[in-house]
Amino acid sequence: MSDTDSFIDEVTEEVRRDRLFGYVKRYGWIAGLVILLIVGAAGFNEYRRAQEQARAQALGDAMLAALAANEDDVRAEALAGVSAETPEGAAVLAFMTAGAQAQAGQDTAAIETLAPVAQAADLPLIYRQIATFKSLMLQSTTQDAETRRQGFAALAVPGVRLRLHAEEQLALIDIETGDTAAAIARFQSILDDAEATPGLHRRALQAMVALGGAPEATETAGE
Repeated sequence: MSDTDSFIDEVTEEVRRDRLFGYVKRYGWIAGLVILLIVGAAGFNEYRRAQEQARAQALGDAMLAALAANEDDVRAEALAGVSAETPEGAAVLAFMTAGAQAQAGQDTAAIETLAPVAQAADLPLIYRQIATFKSLMLQSTTQDAETRRQGFAALAVPGVRLRLHAEEQLALIDIETGDTAAAIARFQSILDDAEATPGLHRRALQAMVALGGAPEATETAGE
């Protein structure tokens, strides 16, 4: 490389440095602002996470304190007095409260406690399905069989996590209405389903035997 070429390269490099320095002076504040925004967002997320954890812990402590009561009705009343700040927390609290109310013989109050959860559009679907299922269970002595059948049938569809439990309740309604053959067929379908839990599989098998059915050979759940 000639001296001329070397000199031109040095000048070009110097121009590049001067231009880069000019860009930094002119636009460096943008980079600083971006860094501040990133640091600020990280700090806010950490603060929000800590706040959510604190709220969840406070809700858990309040529910545990309410459950410490010995009498069912006292537990139910104590849980009803607890408040939650998030929709999910309120749903969990409603499940606990409804359970205590049901144990205290307050089925109507338990159904009323579950109703807002079953209808809450801002909650994940599984919460609404659990609330609906529990509410239908509590209506076994107050609601007619056909209405309950329609409710459980809406849950006994593919994609619903409570599908097989809803099928079990439909089989029990079949027994209630005197349709033993339909009940046996439903219990057999539960036995044949690979998603059946060991407990559900066992209950279906026992119910079939009690009804006089002959369970077909099938793999047990969990194997």
